[in-house]
Amino acid sequence: MKRRDVLKAGLAAPIGLAVAGRPATAAAAEAWEVVKARGNVPPALVEFDRAMKKYMYEREISAGQLAIAREGRLVFTRAYTWSTARKPVPAVTPTSLFRVASLSKHITATAVLRLAQDGELDLGAPVTEYLDLRPMPGRQADPRLANVTLWRLLQHSGGWDRDISDDPATIERKIAETLGKGLPNDHADVMTYMTGLPLDFTPGSRFAYSNYGYNLLGRVIEAVTRQSYQGYVAARLLAPLRITRMRSGRTLKAETPGEVPYESSLTAKTVLDDSGTEVPFPYGGFNMANKDASGGWVASAMDLVRFERIFDLPAATGLLDPRSISRAHARPEWGTFSSGSWYGAGWYVRELSGGYNTWHHGGMAGTSTFLGRRYDGVTYAALFNRRDEEGGASDFGAIEPLLYGISAGIGTWPSVDYGSLYF
Repeated sequence: MKRRDVLKAGLAAPIGLAVAGRPATAAAAEAWEVVKARGNVPPALVEFDRAMKKYMYEREISAGQLAIAREGRLVFTRAYTWSTARKPVPAVTPTSLFRVASLSKHITATAVLRLAQDGELDLGAPVTEYLDLRPMPGRQADPRLANVTLWRLLQHSGGWDRDISDDPATIERKIAETLGKGLPNDHADVMTYMTGLPLDFTPGSRFAYSNYGYNLLGRVIEAVTRQSYQGYVAARLLAPLRITRMRSGRTLKAETPGEVPYESSLTAKTVLDDSGTEVPFPYGGFNMANKDASGGWVASAMDLVRFERIFDLPAATGLLDPRSISRAHARPEWGTFSSGSWYGAGWYVRELSGGYNTWHHGGMAGTSTFLGRRYDGVTYAALFNRRDEEGGASDFGAIEPLLYGISAGIGTWPSVDYGSLYF
């Protein structure tokens, strides 16, 4: 099964604790303990702690975090470090920061839904009503841009397919060469380049995951609010939740204080200037500033589950009303995946008799993340400082069924709330 098909299948029924890797022998269990943990875990949830250590050991991951909330209460927050003499890693804490990659999309979608709730934009309006999208001289814009609505951008049906025309985040050098400009690119450069390309399909007719579509939504937020994208999100969504650590990510290692080290075997020519210098992929192979609304946030796992209080405790937070939350779960016009799930607004969604399961994965060089919300009020976020670059049995997507299965086996959830320890 292709990875994107796995993502679409998503939070399915509990499937137990099977994990690819070494057999569960006593010797292996002792080996897993080289992964050291810090933070808070009640006795009833120790299985999550054990599973994270096994998961990281089997995949040679050096830094990770897991946070779990139940009905808005932070019931588990742990940080994991596997440091050796050969590869020393600073101790990870529950407040250490990770690039969260595409988990950023539901943050952007929440901001758009809030602006629609406040009457500041119309989800049914075309993106061209808010942005002046013009191609470079000598090229023509696709007339179907007039049919690319904000709804379609939220649900990945705007008309761009990265398997056909490439993701602009992966061709930054090509964009600069085409426009005849030096590196780095900015959002305006990317929009100029992409507006000069034909759409890959009729807007609204099907699903194609699009980072570019979410970056356009970030620019819409800026156009409507006359604030920076990060500024609006921080003021209107993060501050009311008392989330202070989350921020837009930066590219260079020297610019990432408080963040874990991002590990990757890949290198690339820097996209931050025209020098052609070969750099570690996480630190210059892409420009974090251009990923902001699609994959640019930096956060801890507990920051993310605290953000989910918007959905877990909507009446208490007062940030999204019932109509807006229903919009986050709305079925798109293109239908559903073969699994019966669909992409709503920033979330993959599956409807169950007891409610909705919603989830998202994130990944870039040096980062692998997962965020899930079960229908029964359990929310969890798992963050790691390395992405699977080989695939196969070690696919990092295995964290999803692992966490789901353990959650399904918890008979009585603890009544603790560690949230006040980490403001």
